[in-house]
Amino acid sequence: MVAELETMYDPTWAETWDAVGLVCGDPGAEVRRVLFAVDPVRATVTEALDWKADLIVTHHPLYLRGTTSVAATTAKGRVIHTLIRNDVALYTAHTNADVADPGVSDSLARAVGLTGDLVPLLPAGAEPRRGLGRVGSLPAPLTLAEFAARAAAGLPRTASGLRVAGDPHRVLHRVAVSGGAGDSLLSTARAAGVDAFLTADLRHHPASEFVESGGPALIDAAHWATEWPWLADAARQLTTRLRARGITVETRVSETVTDAWTTTAQCEET
Repeated sequence: MVAELETMYDPTWAETWDAVGLVCGDPGAEVRRVLFAVDPVRATVTEALDWKADLIVTHHPLYLRGTTSVAATTAKGRVIHTLIRNDVALYTAHTNADVADPGVSDSLARAVGLTGDLVPLLPAGAEPRRGLGRVGSLPAPLTLAEFAARAAAGLPRTASGLRVAGDPHRVLHRVAVSGGAGDSLLSTARAAGVDAFLTADLRHHPASEFVESGGPALIDAAHWATEWPWLADAARQLTTRLRARGITVETRVSETVTDAWTTTAQCEET
């Protein structure tokens, strides 16, 4: 199972600061059920135990910055203890899944309605089919407001929804997307000549300066929501590859919303 996942998402594709691969579990253990989720948190682990999963594949690492202890005195330590106690393995595909072909942003692009041949927003060196983000076309021109509504309908519901920067009447033809935090790709999106850029975790000052200087329109979605569409595609790819080898596993995509923000409130007028 690990070998198949690493064929799909080669660990060497990950950023040097990343932590991907098998977090806990015996590589030789039999796997019958695999749960795919964005976050390795208590709610996801509970879902895996209730479903009797043998393996959880998450996008986000449990210990991104390393640790000297997995004691059950912390939330992450309790996750590790629960997994090991119940013989459930945890595997992470993070930035290596971001740049894969197909990868996280391919799934996001299709979810919000981009069609045709998708190309990386930032290609991975000499491999033009891999890289961060994706650029694609709309099947027909849409205004920014119309595209934002389509994107909201195509992504899972979260408390924060979508934030939009730009003229709502602006007509869009080509759009760039990037799953997860996309601040670092703002200048790349401008250089790509797209009409809008959909991503997550955009900060006030970079977004304000970007729009003021005439850049593409911006759509800021919840981080979790931009990466969730990948889960079903990863699960489908894994089962297809295993079936070709005569191996059958059951997969499930977690629908548990693990976005950090759980509600919103409007400030009163002054």
